[in-house]
Amino acid sequence: MSVVIVGGNECMVRQYKELCKEYSCCAKVFTELKGGMKNKIGKPDLLVLFTSTMSHKMVRCALSETKGLDTIIARSHSSSMSALKNILVEHAG
Repeated sequence: MSVVIVGGNECMVRQYKELCKEYSCCAKVFTELKGGMKNKIGKPDLLVLFTSTMSHKMVRCALSETKGLDTIIARSHSSSMSALKNILVEHAG
């Protein structure tokens, strides 16, 4: 299962990826809006939006890239490891 995480803390990127690997998921993490994010999201099975640590522009960009795809969208106000774990248990567990 492919997972794209948008938002979150930059210092947690490695831990996010390791947790996804425990659930047999391949993860991409975008903690800030960069020029190439729009073209790098791809076609993920699960899109995780950490809404408290991202701008509205990032939300719009991520949602527009996955529009029309069979992507599951999970939103969380918290960007903690336990929040990500709960999302992965629900959708990839």
